[in-house]
Amino acid sequence: MSLPPFNHDAHARFTEPPNTSWTFAQKIENTEAGRKWLEGEKQGWKVIDTGREDTARLYPLMISAIVPRPIAFVSSVSTTGVENLAPFSWFNMVTNNPPLVSFCCSSTPRVKDTPTNVRNGLGFTVNIISEPFVENANVAAINAPAEFDEWTISGLTKAPSVHVKAPRVKESAFSMECELFQAIDITHPVSGQLTTTMILAHVKYIHVRNDMLNERGVIDITKYKPVARLGDISYGRLGDVFRLPRSVWDQEKEKIEQVLETRERKED
Repeated sequence: MSLPPFNHDAHARFTEPPNTSWTFAQKIENTEAGRKWLEGEKQGWKVIDTGREDTARLYPLMISAIVPRPIAFVSSVSTTGVENLAPFSWFNMVTNNPPLVSFCCSSTPRVKDTPTNVRNGLGFTVNIISEPFVENANVAAINAPAEFDEWTISGLTKAPSVHVKAPRVKESAFSMECELFQAIDITHPVSGQLTTTMILAHVKYIHVRNDMLNERGVIDITKYKPVARLGDISYGRLGDVFRLPRSVWDQEKEKIEQVLETRERKED
């Protein structure tokens, strides 16, 4: 299959939201896009019993559906000084108080180096991947033996951390120095097999490039160029971005009550 070349000049841009005229309780079929979306329901549903389905089939289905997923690019070091670099797409923020992020490491076919290293008290870094070095980061997912240092083939640059022993990735515009908050080993409820380890990481220091910050002191998404994991071996980039304000009850209460009252009269 022939693919068009990657467009390096493209970047995230802000647009209007999909339905600028949406009002409280409005049905999806009120828009042309909504009606087209609902047309697909006519083909029915496939219901999957996860207790009976082969886990090898669940994996590709779930990672293709639970998207886009941010990627934790984790730098760690063993007690013997062997450095490790690996990406994990089962990753997200947990809370800002205390500042915690989570990522999960599969334990099959073997326990990976990262969940072992993060327990040793030496600390680790979680780095965000951007488009210009996504290939560099992707190669660190290679199934190399435990003693292999992925830094050597990544072409990336180690930058010293101020609090933990593990280096951060200099090319990353946003890096977090972390200590282990909690490691949760996940075992299958029937077989008892250890399948995954969830890492809760306490963010101690943040390194962010000044050119990525806007006037409000937060990340300018049009410059950041983050990448996300999709299904199989696919990655995604940000395209159109839209903003939706969160409704405030005290400001919207009267309007909501009017809408619901009107709907009740129509139903009667």
